[in-house]
Amino acid sequence: MKFKAFTLILVLLAGLSGCTSYKNVPYLQDPETVNQYGKEIPLYDAKIMPKDLLSITVNTTDPQAAAPFNLTVQTPMNAAITNINTTTQPTLQQYLVNNDGEIDFPVLGRLKVGGLTKNQAEDLIREGLKPYLKEAPIVTVRMANYKISVLGEVNRPGTFTVSNEKVNVLEALAMAGDMTVYGVRDNVKLIREDATGKREIMLLDLTKSDLILSPYFYLQQNDILYVTPNKTKAKNSDIGNTTTTVISATSILVSIASLLVNILR
Repeated sequence: MKFKAFTLILVLLAGLSGCTSYKNVPYLQDPETVNQYGKEIPLYDAKIMPKDLLSITVNTTDPQAAAPFNLTVQTPMNAAITNINTTTQPTLQQYLVNNDGEIDFPVLGRLKVGGLTKNQAEDLIREGLKPYLKEAPIVTVRMANYKISVLGEVNRPGTFTVSNEKVNVLEALAMAGDMTVYGVRDNVKLIREDATGKREIMLLDLTKSDLILSPYFYLQQNDILYVTPNKTKAKNSDIGNTTTTVISATSILVSIASLLVNILR
């Protein structure tokens, strides 16, 4: 009977431990925090940062009038393995934003676009083109190198290019195959550098629904998301150095258990 009671206590403790660890697994555990939020949440709109690579096109009903503002460069086409001469095809010139947030645009010269949204940059260029075009042009600005990185305890760590220039924390984790079982959900690190070069590390708790209301819910270009490993992973990573100790401890525990069984019969 004593042995059965001892076994029952162990099972109960294991069950309680399992319940406690489960609370740290699901994302967004208190949705009422967001559902009852009374204020309007502004839509996210990415801002142009230094080292962004911009693709800018200017279109009008007169292609020849818009041609000076759509510079092209020659790029090699994919060649076969055979030794044949490769031809080239034109592609639109892209503009690298310098550390001062400026680009050098045809005819207009230096334009300060750093800190602007795409719509604001389009308005700026459209306004500058008025003296050169008879009709208002259609200006389209895209960020060609909008990317984020996800590291740590995820299934597919890496750097990912975001074509629509808008990605949140959960979408970034989905790109990386979600967290592994060893990822700490309430201590995810977001590493960010602003337009002035200032760096910061923010701690995100993905078990709390108010993450959606956070200004760090949407990732900026070049953000790095790092998922911290839990203690179990840390112990497993050191298994090579502790194998002998674990085996010895296990042998001792087995011997003690056998002794208790014989005593309590």
